[in-house]
Amino acid sequence: MNKTINVLYALLTLLCVYSCTDSKIGTTLADKQLIIIEDSSYVITGHSVANPRLQARTSSQLLGVIRSEGYGTLTSDVVTQFMPVLLIDTAHTNAASIDSCKLRLRIPSSGGFTGDSLATMRLNVYPLKKQLPAPLFSDFDPTDYYDPDELLASVPYSPAAAEVYTYTPDGGATTVTYRDVYVTLPVEVARSIFTEYKLHPETFTTPTLFAQFFPGLYITNSYGSGRVMNFTHSEIISYFRRTYKASDGSDSIVVANQTYLGASPEVLSNNIIHLDIDEAIQTMVRGGDAIVMAPAGYEVQVKFPIQDIIDTYLTGSEGEGDMAIVNSLSMELPVDLVGTEYKINPPDYLLMVKTSLKDKFIAGDSLANNKDSFYAKYDSKTRKYVFSGMRDYVLNILKNKHGVADEDDINLTITPVDVTTYTSSATSSYYYSTTSTTTVTKIAPQVSKPAIARIRLDKAKIKISFSKQYLF
Repeated sequence: MNKTINVLYALLTLLCVYSCTDSKIGTTLADKQLIIIEDSSYVITGHSVANPRLQARTSSQLLGVIRSEGYGTLTSDVVTQFMPVLLIDTAHTNAASIDSCKLRLRIPSSGGFTGDSLATMRLNVYPLKKQLPAPLFSDFDPTDYYDPDELLASVPYSPAAAEVYTYTPDGGATTVTYRDVYVTLPVEVARSIFTEYKLHPETFTTPTLFAQFFPGLYITNSYGSGRVMNFTHSEIISYFRRTYKASDGSDSIVVANQTYLGASPEVLSNNIIHLDIDEAIQTMVRGGDAIVMAPAGYEVQVKFPIQDIIDTYLTGSEGEGDMAIVNSLSMELPVDLVGTEYKINPPDYLLMVKTSLKDKFIAGDSLANNKDSFYAKYDSKTRKYVFSGMRDYVLNILKNKHGVADEDDINLTITPVDVTTYTSSATSSYYYSTTSTTTVTKIAPQVSKPAIARIRLDKAKIKISFSKQYLF
């Protein structure tokens, strides 16, 4: 039988396989024998390439300066627009009743910073004087977008001094804890927003219209080093008084607050990143080591042996009347830790994507499809990333390219990413059990924290498994 015809026939024949040894499969298959074939003898090669320019695809904001031997010096500032609320509380109050205005910067209770929690550092906040351009990249120059003489606030900041905030999003079953850094802004910021809402409520209907009124903020580290902090939320909050008439005719005053603005994925937010890479790491790269480094550091371009894998499958599926089904394709990618002053760890996640599609993947807020893009989570116990579920990668080439991989299929890029997930729970009233489903909602270039690792391509284990049914 012709190889191509045999492959297409195999793709159309789906078998449920549970045995890992030669066996007879039931009485209806008495004249057929099914075996599983595995092969992990493949070699993957690659090299480090600089990745100094990241496109802003996340509302996560990294602020600070850290110098770490074995990593380098990382500086990150923030420019951000804000999403306005649709409805501002104007009942029994006015602009003059607004007492104060604060910028709240929130980090997770754990893992929200890298470096020394007690390092003395200070941040400055400036208003943007014009709208941010789109798209934004990590090498953005804010010079023409703010006036250094228009300082809104300058305060010390640290996770140690942040206020602890705890809430239960699901009514008590789960407790979430954050740390909040508060920056007192001029009260005129909140009053001007309140007045604009009263006079022109249409300004608040879209982020674009609101950005014409309030372009956003530039937040920069103005003093000190030794820490970078990952702010997952930023909000501008108004604190005000409501005045009611009591039953006896006297005034009754109630103190209240409302979030007027918040940074969100729907508006422009960008981390201005500069990384001076340690000379020791540069030497490793020049020596041929595969280094992944974030943010704005290194990624690895590889030549994936997909044609060798396909050839193994095609050879194994040969034989008149035989059928073969691809069960799985996976890759285990070991890493070496790189010694750094602040114990900077490997990236939490790696994205592996066709090099030709990488920029489009990032710009389009794409999710891994397991056909030309894949992601893996770092396992700190085994010090490995496992890219599983790559079966469609093989099937796509077999089905649409007659088993012949081209350069786009072979050349892949491995790069650090931040992965955002959403977990939903469902309770069964019959069994009184709860099941959780986790869904990936976003994959973006990693900016949440510094990360570095040496990828051991020489120890990578790529494994294809396919089932073959012999017909007698």
